[in-house]
Amino acid sequence: MKKENLRMLSLMSVLFVGLFVLASPVHALECVGVTVDANIVRVVHSVIVLIQIVAPILLVIFGMLDLAKGVMAQKEDEIKKGQQTFIKRLITAAIIFFVIALVRMLVSFVTGDGSDSEIMTCIDAFINGENS
Repeated sequence: MKKENLRMLSLMSVLFVGLFVLASPVHALECVGVTVDANIVRVVHSVIVLIQIVAPILLVIFGMLDLAKGVMAQKEDEIKKGQQTFIKRLITAAIIFFVIALVRMLVSFVTGDGSDSEIMTCIDAFINGENS
């Protein structure tokens, strides 16, 4: 992808998130003794969703393009290089997609209180976009 296309995609993403924030009513969320504006929760939730959906799709598409370049070149070295790049991008896409689940798991291990703890409620609010 060209830099202009990436800039346009990032600008559109920011505008998309901004529209949801501006169109929503203002509430507050109490997180571990700190009051957090509901718009911040909504923005974080939207960014998480965008990262989980867009990043793996783009990485897989770029990996397939790298693999196709190697096949079109019809050189054994280029094909192997394309395969390695594709595998690396697939692994990166999987890591990006599952990073939220890993963070939730690590926080639950650290808190040790289970799903009823206040920090887990706060994290769930950010991840799921809920206001309570």
